[in-house]
Amino acid sequence: MNQEIALTLLVVGLTLVAFIREWATPDVLALSILCLLVAFGLIDMENMSAVFSNEAPLTIAALFVIGGALEKSGAIDQIGRVLKRRVQGGVRSSIFAFAIVSAFFSAWMNNTAIVAILMPVVLGFARSKDIAASKLLIPLSYSSILGGCCTLIGTSTNLLVNGSLKDLGLRPMTMFEMAPIGVPLAISGIAYLVIFGPKLLPSRSSITGSLEIDYRSVPLHHLLIGEGSDLIGQKLFETELGSREAGIHVLEVRRRGARLMVPLSEVTIERNDRFLVALHRRKGGAAKAEELFSKVGAQELSQVDGIVSELVVPNESSLVGKTLAASDFRQRYNCVVLAVHRSGLNITSRMADVSLDRGDTLLVITAVNNLVTLKQTRDFVLTDAPDTKHEDLPEAPVKNWPIVVSWAVLGAVVLTVSLTDVLSRVFAGVSPIPIHYAAVVGALILLWIRILSPREAYSSIDWQVLLMLYGLLGLGMAMQSTGTAEWLARGLVDLTQGFIEPEFVPLVMLWTVFIFTSLLTEVLSNNATAVMIVPIVVGIAEELSVDSRPFIITILIAASCAFTLPMGYQTHMMVYGPGGYKFTDYARAGIPLNIIACIVTCTLVPLIWSF
Repeated sequence: MNQEIALTLLVVGLTLVAFIREWATPDVLALSILCLLVAFGLIDMENMSAVFSNEAPLTIAALFVIGGALEKSGAIDQIGRVLKRRVQGGVRSSIFAFAIVSAFFSAWMNNTAIVAILMPVVLGFARSKDIAASKLLIPLSYSSILGGCCTLIGTSTNLLVNGSLKDLGLRPMTMFEMAPIGVPLAISGIAYLVIFGPKLLPSRSSITGSLEIDYRSVPLHHLLIGEGSDLIGQKLFETELGSREAGIHVLEVRRRGARLMVPLSEVTIERNDRFLVALHRRKGGAAKAEELFSKVGAQELSQVDGIVSELVVPNESSLVGKTLAASDFRQRYNCVVLAVHRSGLNITSRMADVSLDRGDTLLVITAVNNLVTLKQTRDFVLTDAPDTKHEDLPEAPVKNWPIVVSWAVLGAVVLTVSLTDVLSRVFAGVSPIPIHYAAVVGALILLWIRILSPREAYSSIDWQVLLMLYGLLGLGMAMQSTGTAEWLARGLVDLTQGFIEPEFVPLVMLWTVFIFTSLLTEVLSNNATAVMIVPIVVGIAEELSVDSRPFIITILIAASCAFTLPMGYQTHMMVYGPGGYKFTDYARAGIPLNIIACIVTCTLVPLIWSF
């Protein structure tokens, strides 16, 4: 081991610790690691720019735009609502229906977006059919992962590894190269969830159910403080209008036509102030509207529809690490928080001082028409569809042509890449069109015909993911250029050959690679795991004088198979609060699925891609 290898291993170890302990956001960590590699001389200053020439992040950005068009057009939401009407309501048939839809769409779109779109549909379906949402949400998350294993564009990890293969001088992957493994794995995984899921998954209510919220529909009252009101000149919280004990929740204060953007504790009531208030208590018994307004000298101007809803805080939310007070939550989002759900516990007191974390679920009162605005902020994953107040109201009309065009563009991208790849092997004059070029052209078509505006396209891209990928590509480059990957591969092969017959070594290494990658991706980003493991397995293949393809495919599957821990995949954290889950629920349902994935992958891969 030379000094460069030792330094690279030191950075790898630091990377593992930093990601596991979450010292910073993934993008900040990854770019910091890239700069550290350059500072240590493990990557030349001149070669640092080569990281940003990799087409994988560009491809992912273009696919985010295409996915944004599908999301905006309502393509997936419409199919989810058809399922909601057609599925009869049995637990197994419900798991099967939503798992199939989730897996199918995740093969073509970002699975985080799929879960975010389908989760309100699943929760509404569970409420209407009197099924515990906890029976359906983990299968929704798991099946989205399984679907992503079926195509090259199914996950960002697949595209990232494909970009790394070109840097390593290896043949890039085709669109459906993973399908012979991904499809059987998805079928067996969904079958397992349908057969054993109802027994393994808990029957547990969401935060709304656990706090015994009797009524989710809440009228919101617009009030005008009249000239003769006794409230004028008093602090809001010292009056009956500021009494939370009576179930009075102030969502908004307007003065001289403008919203008052100050904490309610600082509000002194003035003549002609306008308030938007909700009267709601968990088990009823809130103040009566007419009596209260007459007593305080307030005139009711109008009513709007309100709802008690749940908001999930995702990884990329700007609220992570902030308290409700520091974020000016009420003023910023027009919501009143009733409770915060975290790790199976409901926090209902001193909430203003609680620092929010990813996966937290907020129980809020808000106006129904505010759900659209909340969704556009991308600070939350909604558990109620933004275009309906209640499950029994008519659905908003959906234009069909944006749906058709969005699907046509995605289909054209897939067919163009697939067909030109096949034709290039038959006809010498045909050149394969790379996925990054086809995806960018597809995104531009959607912009030109105005399915999306440029602003909507930019907002549909997860920039945190892209910046993280650029940083991680530098780590893979350093492991290859310094000889670290080769050194580790040689050590693993020598160790294995000391115990195993030579003809069985490749197969044993294949199982070892899957298990190690799967364990690592439970606590580390799947992209980071894949980037670190790929150079090592390429070195292992070279040491054994076998084809590296079986190992590459195995890594792609294993890096996505994070079923055991809730922090293993972002979609798990999204359903954690709404499903009322506990840590052990994921282990109980996920460990058998990890075992199934290992057996299916390590059995089929050597049969399809020989060593």
